[in-house]
Amino acid sequence: MASVLVFFTLFFPLLHILAKNPIRHSRRIARCRRIIGWLSSICVGIRYRFNYETAIDWTTPHIICANHTSNLDITAMVLLCPADFSFIGKIELLDNPVTGLFFRTIDIPLNRKSNISAFKAFKRADSNLRNGRSMAIFPEGHIGEEFPPSLYDFKNGPFKLAIETKVPIVPVVIHNAWKIFWDDAKRFGSRPGTVLVEVFTPINTAHLPLEHADQLRDEVHALIKKHWNRTGGL
Repeated sequence: MASVLVFFTLFFPLLHILAKNPIRHSRRIARCRRIIGWLSSICVGIRYRFNYETAIDWTTPHIICANHTSNLDITAMVLLCPADFSFIGKIELLDNPVTGLFFRTIDIPLNRKSNISAFKAFKRADSNLRNGRSMAIFPEGHIGEEFPPSLYDFKNGPFKLAIETKVPIVPVVIHNAWKIFWDDAKRFGSRPGTVLVEVFTPINTAHLPLEHADQLRDEVHALIKKHWNRTGGL
């Protein structure tokens, strides 16, 4: 959205200073991103409604797993989690003028074509979680080409990570972002509206052996698919 770029530009002098020491200023950088997401959405008439199955204690780390059909999904995650957190995302986001700053500071870029890059990215994510910082991951790994969108198979990395660090998984369904702003909106444009986000009870992983990662992945995929379809996601 152009509004994101406008507000990012307004915040850039401050972010540029904070980015010189991202470890020390990670909270401030995350707070700036949250404000930019809120202001840029309000400016173009986009709202977010979050429905929680149960209350979530964000003072402890979680892995947030959501379906991915729109660039609005990023803002939805930013506004959903009030605590500091990091995204894992494709390395191409480093080239974007807005996301690039955040992926050079508080987020984790991943080159899916490189096993070394993936290993390093998940090692950083492991360290974040063990140090109390939540992670947001879109386990489909990309936005699909077809319209209306489908729910793709999930990668198993987030689920192995959850079991290894004994951190709960928070399944999230973003119901209609694609109807308001599909992918980057170049083909179908965008319109004002309310993005509906359903947040499910965190799934405890502390008792799970690593060999159950695939089972956990399939469980979360089935939960998201069931609820996304039920509300007209497809």
